[in-house]
Formats: sequence, structure tokens, C-alpha cells
Amino acid sequence: MSEWHKLIPANAQRWSRRDMLLSGLMGASLVIPEGQAAPRRPGAGLKILVAYPPGGVSDLVARALAKEMFNQRKVPVIVENRPGASGTLALELLQRSPPDGQTLVLTAAAAVGLVRHAAARRDPTSAATAPLPVQPVAGVMRTPLLLVGTSALEAATFADMIEEARKHPGMLRWATTGEGTTGHTVLQRVSQRAGVRITHVPYKGGGQQLTDALGGHFELLSTNVAPSQLSALRDGRFKALAVGAPLRLPVLPEVPTLAELGYPSANLDSLFGLFAPPGTPSQVVVRLHALIEQALRSPSIRNPLLDANNQPYEGSMQDFALQVQHETDR
Repeated sequence: MSEWHKLIPANAQRWSRRDMLLSGLMGASLVIPEGQAAPRRPGAGLKILVAYPPGGVSDLVARALAKEMFNQRKVPVIVENRPGASGTLALELLQRSPPDGQTLVLTAAAAVGLVRHAAARRDPTSAATAPLPVQPVAGVMRTPLLLVGTSALEAATFADMIEEARKHPGMLRWATTGEGTTGHTVLQRVSQRAGVRITHVPYKGGGQQLTDALGGHFELLSTNVAPSQLSALRDGRFKALAVGAPLRLPVLPEVPTLAELGYPSANLDSLFGLFAPPGTPSQVVVRLHALIEQALRSPSIRNPLLDANNQPYEGSMQDFALQVQHETDR
């Protein structure tokens, strides 16, 4: 069991609200059942909404951050999972939160683009000039994309998969973590570039998606490069077809990038970070960024990120905001 997984209490679902509050004030991060509000009171510290289900990399990073922020600055942090709608449900909750610096969301930058896109559909006249719907605070990590074939896929290579898709339009099924996510964008760009039709299978998060992939419920899966996925590659349950990353990954040196395969526009990774409500005062955002950046420099967070083949984010707060803007425009 990894150090990150030890942060999730086995009996968390059975705790009382009083237990949760006491643990939060002691600096522990908690699993809050989906749909149940975490205890809050003025001055209680921070609440981080994770836009994905428990157990994934984002969730584990949030809990490691919560622990580190308490260890370094004695700031109590409660972590609450709010998955749904490709990471945008948590952002919509954030938009309705007070801009007081007490509530943050950890999600992919692509989800911010989905929220602004939805607003632009409601009011097309504001699309070109609309500001970001939330306030970028700090970049956390860049996560490479891994495209694998499951036991349901006959093709052994990426090229063979494309040929199979040409012969059988719509028959291949590609699972992602939701509409508009990086995995979905990669699917669309591969399909357009190759002139093939592949059926999209969106999930709410990575847990059930991985279970169904191991069961061969679909042919293709875009996912993170995590221990479970690597184990499935080693024992032959998955076939590695491509990665979305600037360079080949040291852990998978034989697997080409999508750019190498002739799909540079699809060669995407995912940028994850923390966001505050719109209208949060700049001095509050700067203070939050400093707190988070100090915690992210800790070996207890950096080393597990690197071990899981994620790249800790190295840019400034301004760099992060610009990259989120770029992702949103894309």
C-alpha cells in the first residue's frame, strides 16, 4: 500500500459529523460521502473539493496536501469528493461559494474550459470576452495520458487499431473519464486525423472505468500511468498503444508518443491545479498560492508524484493562469 493510500481511513464512511470535524481540525483529510456536505464553520481552515471519485491520483494528492499543509502551517484542511460532469460539478459548486479563500477545487484545467463553454452556449455574445469562470491559484501536476487496448481488442498496435476502426466503423469503443476531458479530446483528434469513427464511452471517474476495462467491457481506454495500469500491462491484461506526453516515458520506453505516430494534435497530457471562487481578492489568492507551493515542495508529495509518472508543476501562479487560459481557449 502506498503512503498516499494510507491517508484514507478505512472506516471513514462510518464516522459521525463530530468525528469528521475533530479529525479535520487535527489536519487529517477525510472521505466525505458523495452528496453529503462537509462540516464547516468560519475560521475552520480550508476545504478542498476534489472533482473526481476517491482513490484516484487527484484525490490522493489532495489528501497529501491536506496533511502537509497542517504539518507545515497548522492549517486544517477537509477534503471532499464531488465527482461528476467531467470535473465541472465541483467547479459549479465553487462558483457558488463565498470568495473568502476557504474553499478550493482540485481539478483538470480542461474542466474549466467546459464550464466556460457551457456559459458561452447560454450567452454566445460573451464567449470571446468572458473571463475564466474560476480563479487559478496553483498548478499541481501534469499527468501523461496512456492509451491501452483491453482484452476485447484484437489489434496489437496503434496502427492495427486504426485499421480495425476503418474496417468496422463505430464498433471500437473508447472509454474516457467524461465528455470534454483530455481523453475525449485525444479520441476526437485521433478519429478526425485518421478519418475513422470510434464510439465514445464516458465515465464519471477512473475507478469503475478501470474495473470495466479489466473486464473487457470495451476495447480502448485512455487513462493515467498508475500502478494498477502498469501491473495490467505487465501481466498482459492491457496492451500499451501510445502515450500523450512530450517524450516517451521512462517507465514505458517502448511505447511511442502520439506525436511519433503522426498525431501531434492529439499528443496531450492533463494539467491539474487548484482553483478558488471567482472574485477572490488577489491578496487571498497570493497567500493561498504560497501555502500550497510550500506544501508541494515537500518530498512527501513530490516523490510519490514522480513515482506515479506525474510531473510536479514548476511554474509560477501567473504561468499557471496563462496555461489554464490556453487550455480553456483550446
